[in-house]
Amino acid sequence: MEYIVVAVSAAILVFLVQSCLPGHVARRALWVLLLAFVARLAIHVLVMRTVLPYGGDNYTYAQRAMEVVAYWKREGFQFVTSDQIPALYSVAVPCNVFALIMYVCGGSALLACTSVIALMACALCIVIYRFARLIGADERSSFRLLVLIAFLPAFLLHTSDTFKDGFNVFLVVSCLALAASNVQKFDIRKVLLLAPLLWALWNVRPYMVFMCGLPLVLGFVGARRALPFCTLALLAGTLASFTLFSGAAPNAAVETMQQQLELGQSEAVRLANAETGSGVVFDDGGNPWSAFLPKLLYTVFSPFPWMGGSVVLQLAKIETLIWYYLIFCAVRGTRQLWGQDRRVLMLLLLFIVPCTVVYATSMANIGLIFRQRMPIVMVVSLLAAVAWSQTRRRPGQAPSRSLPASAATGRARRRVTTG
Repeated sequence: MEYIVVAVSAAILVFLVQSCLPGHVARRALWVLLLAFVARLAIHVLVMRTVLPYGGDNYTYAQRAMEVVAYWKREGFQFVTSDQIPALYSVAVPCNVFALIMYVCGGSALLACTSVIALMACALCIVIYRFARLIGADERSSFRLLVLIAFLPAFLLHTSDTFKDGFNVFLVVSCLALAASNVQKFDIRKVLLLAPLLWALWNVRPYMVFMCGLPLVLGFVGARRALPFCTLALLAGTLASFTLFSGAAPNAAVETMQQQLELGQSEAVRLANAETGSGVVFDDGGNPWSAFLPKLLYTVFSPFPWMGGSVVLQLAKIETLIWYYLIFCAVRGTRQLWGQDRRVLMLLLLFIVPCTVVYATSMANIGLIFRQRMPIVMVVSLLAAVAWSQTRRRPGQAPSRSLPASAATGRARRRVTTG
């Protein structure tokens, strides 16, 4: 049964590629994404659980999924939350998904679970392609980004086992893509689709719902062209400040976010994270906002080339070099997007900047930040794709736009006639 789940996952991938990408792009993307799918299964079998046992969370989530299966056998099939099993706090969706696969397969079925994660990773590559096209990247640059993301080392590693990072990145990027699409053309169906995505994200990594809050607000009100850009930005900031810091009527969601932020920034947690092999201790006197600049540098640029550590940390330096290149290109892409679509640029920056700042205040472990900043890497890479598109155009050349066949034929005939 486990191999049937793997085959079904591969079949769904083929369907997604064929239905979500243009025909000529789908033919190329299919082989790339099938290779990325198989690569994740191979890494799971040959590396993750044998040669280079890695992680901790992946083992924990698999164990919790088995607890969910046991609960179903006692109480009946249902969506199990932390109310039934307290250990499921903030990871209910991944554990229930893994549990469903294990229940169907009648065992741990780790390969089948990994195939679903690999499917989600490949689906994210499709979302990234469409997102890049949406914000102005050309077809070639968007496809180049799809290939890069499919085999990005950190993303590849953390979607080759039962980690929750694949769920997190897919949901975050999908929410931002819907928000950006709404900025350009408002559609109530996109707003309705956000509801299940945000619910799932809340049950994967709750604080990321708040990190997406500002872009989502801008995506909703930004479609109203009667409001000027500066007014929209000010309104988004005001709404976010009121939501996060108002003490008049705090709700459970805001309290949960505040608790998570305080926990992540607490000195005890940061010292505990710093005790591992890739831990970092800053001379901040216990204040998470002190020594902010070095924390920010570590958050964005570590691991540095001269650092020692585990084999995984050394392999992470390969991705870090790619990350440096993406940052360089993203700066150019930001300048280009500033002149083309400032609303979309603001939406992306409203995720990148606050998320980076919050992570910097809790910085204590390079390995942890290496995983946590994956959504930031994905969003920054979109700006890089815009820069790649501009680089390939001649100076002063306008972005190419596809024409209907009839229009293209008519234009060709006019050229012949006038020539």
